[in-house]
Amino acid sequence: MTARDDNEEALVPASVQAEVAGGEEAAPSSAAAQPPRQGGPGRGGPFGGGASLPAEKPMTFLPSAKRLIGRLKPERVPVITVTILAIIGVVFSVLGPKLLGEGTNIIFEGVVSAQMPAGATKQQVVDQLRASGNTQQADMVSAMNLTPGQGVDFHALAMVLLGVLVLYLLSSLFQWLQGYVLNGAIQRTVFRLRSDVEDKINRLPLKYFDGMQRGEVLSRVTNDMDNVSQTLQQTLSQMLTSILTVVGVVVMMFTISPLLALVALVTVPLTTLVTVVIAKRSQKMFVSQWKYTGELNARIEETFTGHALVKVFGRQREVDGLFDAKNDELFRASFGAQFVSGIIMPAMMFIGNLVYVAIAVVGGLMVAGGTLRLGDVQAFIQYSRQFAQPLSQLGSMANLLQSGVASSERIFALLDAEEESPDPVDPQTTTVDDDAGGARLAFEHVSFRYAADKPLIEDMNLVAAPGSTVAIVGPTGAGKTTLVNLIMRFYEIDSGRITLNGVDTATMTRDDLRSRMGMVLQDTWLFGGTIRENIAYGRPDASEEEIRAAAVATYVDRFVHSLPDGYDTVLDDEAGNISAGERQLVTIARAFLARPSVLILDEATSSVDTRTEVLVQQAMSALRTNRTSFVIAHRLSTIRDADVILVMEDGSIVEQGSHAELLAAGGAYYSLYNAQFQAPVDEQV
Repeated sequence: MTARDDNEEALVPASVQAEVAGGEEAAPSSAAAQPPRQGGPGRGGPFGGGASLPAEKPMTFLPSAKRLIGRLKPERVPVITVTILAIIGVVFSVLGPKLLGEGTNIIFEGVVSAQMPAGATKQQVVDQLRASGNTQQADMVSAMNLTPGQGVDFHALAMVLLGVLVLYLLSSLFQWLQGYVLNGAIQRTVFRLRSDVEDKINRLPLKYFDGMQRGEVLSRVTNDMDNVSQTLQQTLSQMLTSILTVVGVVVMMFTISPLLALVALVTVPLTTLVTVVIAKRSQKMFVSQWKYTGELNARIEETFTGHALVKVFGRQREVDGLFDAKNDELFRASFGAQFVSGIIMPAMMFIGNLVYVAIAVVGGLMVAGGTLRLGDVQAFIQYSRQFAQPLSQLGSMANLLQSGVASSERIFALLDAEEESPDPVDPQTTTVDDDAGGARLAFEHVSFRYAADKPLIEDMNLVAAPGSTVAIVGPTGAGKTTLVNLIMRFYEIDSGRITLNGVDTATMTRDDLRSRMGMVLQDTWLFGGTIRENIAYGRPDASEEEIRAAAVATYVDRFVHSLPDGYDTVLDDEAGNISAGERQLVTIARAFLARPSVLILDEATSSVDTRTEVLVQQAMSALRTNRTSFVIAHRLSTIRDADVILVMEDGSIVEQGSHAELLAAGGAYYSLYNAQFQAPVDEQV
């Protein structure tokens, strides 16, 4: 497989990992203060597990919301179109109560006029009422537009009702168009945001994923992204319509009665105060809700990935306890966020009802005093409802908006994470024909440390001749896999340089460098697809003959024919339908097919049985021909034929030489060798 085929680590709870630890390097306790796990790309690569990063400092609501809305800038034309459609739709909508009030006036004044003597004028009726002492009735009639004895004008009433019907139909049409256009704009915005996150993940350094739990990253990419999409979809259109409705209703209320309009506007400062006070408390809870959602997802993913080990070590109760603790934290945060933000809607309705009562009382007195017509009061009451409804809707949207902004903060934190250093503007490349004899790779005074105060590799010098096999051995934590990470530029060195065929790898593009390298890791990584596709992943343009040749050379062909569909056998995501050793052979075949200049083998035969290991070792010998190979090994019997064996301790090369030379020297390698082979003999004795 190529360098880009980073293995995924099968995670288990930390407590279980501690008991079965046997990996290359141990994970640090804190990603913020300690170096990331030195597990290489196969032990914490993209989406790899690791210690959880410290919780991000929450951004304030307004800057986050502004940045989220700013993602709509490429949709200027649709947004302007939506705004125009919303304005037209709201105009038609707010004119409806005014016309209905006119209809009420036609009916009420028609009924009153029918009780008056025909032929008399309105002024005569008013004067007669005043003369008889009915001053209040006279004031009411004087405010009416009627002709005594005429009755209800049904033609005028029909025209009014027809006008209302047309207005509401047009309002619904424009609101539907508004929703249609806005939906497209929002989905395109979320599409770009998802693409930006995907691109960002590909630009993030390995240390980011070494310090972030896999489930946490996935939660941001999936749960938080979906929540942002839902928030934009449900709030933007409604928010725009609500704000425009408030403005339109206020204008119409002032045209009817400035006094009643002022009474209604008392709602604004009250609702604003209530919303701000409640929103400040609930926003923190929404941030915690999505933080705990990510942590719970990470816990679930970790537990079920290592489900077998959890069962083997009998840690079900402990795992259940940890799950219950995280689940309880999420429950409390979610309940608090929804409960507190849910208070906004009832509060808005209560304030709206108080204003409704005030308008009804004041409006009734104005009708009785002859300063307002009954239909105008009825229209105003409708407007008061229309005025309170969008305010209540804005309040009810507060929880959705706060939840979406909290999720956007987590996504923006990922987008703002420090990226890999950019590739050089004028990159260099190797000019040596790698197939002629492999590549020459050299470390020249290389120093590297994960943490500034903890040196790991200091002034390392190493030359791997073309076509040679360099074995790297040493105790856990010695820096063996770190050395490989530096070759691949998964981490950048602090000083010195690493050269490939004389070219500084820092002056090459990462794609160019890694395309010349192949890697086979201890932890196999296969994707859901056929065996043929998994082998061809190393070189997609390979022919069928080349794929079969790689399979034969690495003994994949021996077991493939025993499968029902041969090379077309579909592997699931975990490749559970073939054995661990067979999975390892497929990854070796993938590297064989890729024909890399530099081959990196990290305990590549650890999952195969003894008989198969002999065959694989023979295949490896063919694979290493005309290739520079780095072999990380714990079983020293597998690297006896290496050209050079490097013994590392604490990031330094303490010994180097051939197998025979190092045994004869009686140093660190001799001690490691005896530790593996002498102990079983002593136990038998």
